[in-house]
Amino acid sequence: MVKAFEEGRDRCEFFAGAQTIAAGLRVPKPLGDCLILRAVRESNGTAIAVSDDEMIAARAQIAASEGIQACLEGAATVAGLRKLITSGWVKPDERVLCLNTGTGFKDPL
Repeated sequence: MVKAFEEGRDRCEFFAGAQTIAAGLRVPKPLGDCLILRAVRESNGTAIAVSDDEMIAARAQIAASEGIQACLEGAATVAGLRKLITSGWVKPDERVLCLNTGTGFKDPL
């Protein structure tokens, strides 16, 4: 998704051998990729990639600060937000909603 977004394409290419510890993100080609890319562009949004280590660190932060055992996919949103704040894309005074759609108990590390 990120590569297609950055290259201005309307669809994603098939990503053979996709690997991540977050099973819900390990999708070689998302269904509805054109709809996702259009929604991100029309909302003046952006796309960002995060590493497995960044997801793990974000999940630990969420657990420590909020008491929530987030799934890795949910932790990816917090990891991405960190990067966007650091880059200045998201301003420190802006309000952001990060969604966690699952439990971290399904993928203990």
